[in-house]
Amino acid sequence: MTLVLLDESVPAALRRLLPGHDVRSTVYMGWSGLRNGELIARAEAEGFEILITADQSIRYQQNMTDRRLILIVLDTNFWPAIRAAYHPILEAIEAARPGAYASVSVPKLPRRRRPTSA
Repeated sequence: MTLVLLDESVPAALRRLLPGHDVRSTVYMGWSGLRNGELIARAEAEGFEILITADQSIRYQQNMTDRRLILIVLDTNFWPAIRAAYHPILEAIEAARPGAYASVSVPKLPRRRRPTSA
């Protein structure tokens, strides 16, 4: 079982879609407001193996070389899109190796058209 941390930028409901993994949120851990470097260090110290975030800039702000933590970055935090297509996230979790960075693209939902008024 993999220990996964959901960053504040990711809907906490994602935890229900990741069976077989022990998934916790930063809010649950009491780590709300921690900056990225501090969050990564704390997560590693607590034994987390994966951090899932939607913070696109984290890749450029943090050097993951020599880190045990796996960083998975989602291209959206829009819950309906994540809920509809979460399988790429599961695949990234299964394929990831310590110190790795994975970017996961969640397909966008089709736009609903408003009915035209007569």
